Amino acid sequence: MAEIIGGLGLSHTPTIGYALDAAKENDPAWQPVFAAFDPVKAWLVANKPDAAIVIYNDHVTSFFFDHYSAFALGVGAEWRPADEGGGAREIAPLKGHPKLARHVGQSLMRQEFDMAFFQERALDHGCFSPLSMLSERGQPLDFPVIPLAAGVLQLPIPSAQRCFNLGKAIRQAIAEYPEEMNVVIIGTGGLSHQVHGERAGFNNSDWDARFLELIASDPAKLAQMTHAELAEIGGWESMEVIMWLIMRGALSDNLEIVSKQYCLPSMTGIGTLVLKERAPLPSVPVATEPFNLPGTHPFDLEVSAKAYTLNAFLHKLADVTHREAFRTHPEDTMRAFDLSETERALISQNDWIGLIHAGAIFFGLEKLAAIQGIPNAVVYAGMRGETLAEFQASRNAPGALYSTGKTKVECDD
Repeated sequence: MAEIIGGLGLSHTPTIGYALDAAKENDPAWQPVFAAFDPVKAWLVANKPDAAIVIYNDHVTSFFFDHYSAFALGVGAEWRPADEGGGAREIAPLKGHPKLARHVGQSLMRQEFDMAFFQERALDHGCFSPLSMLSERGQPLDFPVIPLAAGVLQLPIPSAQRCFNLGKAIRQAIAEYPEEMNVVIIGTGGLSHQVHGERAGFNNSDWDARFLELIASDPAKLAQMTHAELAEIGGWESMEVIMWLIMRGALSDNLEIVSKQYCLPSMTGIGTLVLKERAPLPSVPVATEPFNLPGTHPFDLEVSAKAYTLNAFLHKLADVTHREAFRTHPEDTMRAFDLSETERALISQNDWIGLIHAGAIFFGLEKLAAIQGIPNAVVYAGMRGETLAEFQASRNAPGALYSTGKTKVECDD
């Protein structure tokens, strides 16, 4: 059974990445940053986790306000460093753990946390700045990572208590995982800092010390704090520390403080904390009900990952440039999208049920039909193995034909 062996609290300021990339290990101004991470790195080497859940926030890099989620779980197989304006850092990508991520996502939804899910998004310094300090320079981490992005930049944001409760739900999810695995939970962000407005440059080292004490000994007290209280005492952007409460909520109260470090080189109070579970938490078997309804193909996280490229191609048919390229040079456009030979054949033949079996979601097929002027009813009939006339005979309005596109629908059947 899976178990949580400990939790890490790590600040994630870009200062950390700068110090590493500029090789500032021996610079007196930056040496404390490396010293803060050394015991974290040593603990990971000694305990060899099989996976880590990393709670971070994106800094308007891979996520934007056209769609901004409170909690978004990464279920992909690999995570690349993001370009934040000056070019992506030249560091190794992080390996993902899709199977565990899917399990955690399913469990959190069952526990009534309404999660968003993402793949194919690069991760910015919120994730990479601390994690790049945990391996030998230029080398990948020894364990896969599941990123959990928290939306903490645009109000309203989750409360400290909600974050603490999410951590408890993550603990439940790990306890339910049926395979043997040692998991570490990593909360990032903060400590005290403010990076905007007339208060830019604000720090409160006394509060940072108190926070590091409370997150270990009395997280419930921190969970009662409001965003306004956290902003006043630690700076507006220091509200990121609610992500440490997600980490802490995933742990028990039977903890050993392995390491607690702090420094303030520039704009952000940098803290690192290693909390070790003294005893494994009990596993929790979960009775899952298999879903097997003939003629029905649930679109779950596993299918989403498996057929990501296929669905991305179909989704992009809503873009006029991609759509016209496909109409004009279909084979070249599909090859450029790196579709497999099988996927290209299914699309070329309008093999609707074959595409469903390959993992396409119906609403991608709807777009493929619309750009050809094919009514939805032809797609429905094709999936059932019927002619259009046979399918329409089963409808209350057999003469009704429609499409999601503005192209005039046509039918040869």
